[in-house]
Amino acid sequence: MNSPKIYDAIIVGAGHAGVEASLSVARAGYQVLLLTMSADTIAKMSCNPAIGGIAKGHIVREIDALGGEMGLAIDQTGIQFRMLNRSRGPAVWAPRAQADKQEYHEYMRRAVESEKNIDLKERQVVGLLIKNGVCGGIKTQLEENFFGKSVIITTGTFLQGLIHVGDENFPGGRSGEKSAVGLSASLIENGIELIRFKTGTPPRLRANTIHWKLLEEQKGDDPPQPFSYRNEKITTQQLSCYLTHTKEKTHQIIRDNLHLSPLYAGRIHGTGPRYCPSIEDKVVKFFDKQRHQIYLEPEGRNTDEIYVNGLSMSLPKEIQVQIVRSMQGLEEAEIIRYAYAIEYDCAPPTQLKHSLETKKIKNLFLAGQINCTSGYEEAAGQGLMAGLNVIRTLREEPPFILDRSEAYIGVLIDDLVTRGTSEPYRIFTSRAEFRLLLRQDNADDRLMKYGCEFGLISKEIYEGCKNKYERVRSEIKRMRGVWYQGQSMDAILKRPNESINSLLQNKLYSSNLSKNEIISVETEIKYEGYIARQIAEVKKFKRMEHRIIPPSIQYEDIKGISCEAKEKLSRIRPESIGQAGRIPGVSVCDASLLAVYVEKIRKAK
Repeated sequence: MNSPKIYDAIIVGAGHAGVEASLSVARAGYQVLLLTMSADTIAKMSCNPAIGGIAKGHIVREIDALGGEMGLAIDQTGIQFRMLNRSRGPAVWAPRAQADKQEYHEYMRRAVESEKNIDLKERQVVGLLIKNGVCGGIKTQLEENFFGKSVIITTGTFLQGLIHVGDENFPGGRSGEKSAVGLSASLIENGIELIRFKTGTPPRLRANTIHWKLLEEQKGDDPPQPFSYRNEKITTQQLSCYLTHTKEKTHQIIRDNLHLSPLYAGRIHGTGPRYCPSIEDKVVKFFDKQRHQIYLEPEGRNTDEIYVNGLSMSLPKEIQVQIVRSMQGLEEAEIIRYAYAIEYDCAPPTQLKHSLETKKIKNLFLAGQINCTSGYEEAAGQGLMAGLNVIRTLREEPPFILDRSEAYIGVLIDDLVTRGTSEPYRIFTSRAEFRLLLRQDNADDRLMKYGCEFGLISKEIYEGCKNKYERVRSEIKRMRGVWYQGQSMDAILKRPNESINSLLQNKLYSSNLSKNEIISVETEIKYEGYIARQIAEVKKFKRMEHRIIPPSIQYEDIKGISCEAKEKLSRIRPESIGQAGRIPGVSVCDASLLAVYVEKIRKAK
């Protein structure tokens, strides 16, 4: 059966990537079909009930500045807010919030269902409709054909998902939900390579069976800071998290039962995340460590479920009980839901352009965990960028690309499409060369202009952003003109233990700026020299990014570059000399020879 309607965009999957993709396209005025196997799982938090963290919090701020929904959602549904890394430099400060996972899902469902340009349907997609290398729609399990000008696949862990608990394994995209079958075959038939990755989740405990007084309380910030630049403050009451640790007894139980873990018994073949390993992996790989931190995090205000952060595993159920009860405060804890590992299909992201459109199939975009990433935030950022690029396609405009000097989202996507990944990719501040410029406090200054251009940020909000940074720049200028004991205020502020707050408290200085504006002023002044150097480096970076490589170039014809470089350049097809130089296996010498060859082509024209 063929649907009579031709949609501007079809989004497959309503997780964190799918929601951001569909909302962006619909709010720009286009007709969207959003397909999910269950509307009851829209933006469901399959694992950790939290948003943000190191570098992830930066991405959420960037999503918000571009007009996405994630920041607004967590501000409305958060139950604890913390700014991480305050003891370190501002480049690595990162907001994080525990979410009421049910409220978060309900918020996002309302956002989708209230958008007049989104048709939400419960369907399982089993195939792509492709003609002459162009994707024009999808086929469902019910033999329906839906047509669209672009298709965005955001299937998360559902493609051929296989769940493991001990020696048990069964198909599933998440615990209690069926996996997506059929779409993998269609992708492969149309030239998209797929591989297997693995991730996992820890057990959930019943709150009233935990001895809370034996645990270390972890409170949120007071006052809490919002994620969204469109919110002024958080007014909801916060809940505490708690800390315990594994013991030698815990580790011994794990060592004694490693043969029962599907990970170590060879039943799991997918590659797991290095930076979020299972407890089996931690005990084996960090054998000299006597204990590991375990955080107990509430999953919501009105649920008895406690998330056990740091205890991801796939051991048999009875062993999970022993492991949990070996730790302080958990001696009588009851498991509501057991931990499990899941294997799933994903597509190596070197098959994508920076716009997240596939290189082999026009108008087909991939976003989220299907691109070999991990985390809600990385998925949401990709979903939003795929949506914005669909908008550009519909407007017949050039792709919307954020480069590495503009945003962590740019770092994320460039890492994926240029370097690829052999494990579930996770963003870190250390991946960004210009991280002092890409702070969590200035994402609005960097990116809100784009959100306004797409119509996702109102002109009023954008004008407020511009006015804010005019005040910041004026204050910096004013501090350079106010003197005390032979030194300007900005010079005094550069002292290691000095701050604007101490200047204000000692009545050496006065200011009408907000708390966040003061932080921006202080950061710009204290790190002025470092920021100037990074700005100079960005200029060099931009020059290399602007040296475009002709799409028709034949790398086999370039004399002097290595065979490995020729193979990787031919496969990835970089768009610029800068991107070519970031491909693993392409040396500085290879990139220089390529630059000379490209210049000869340019002059010959």
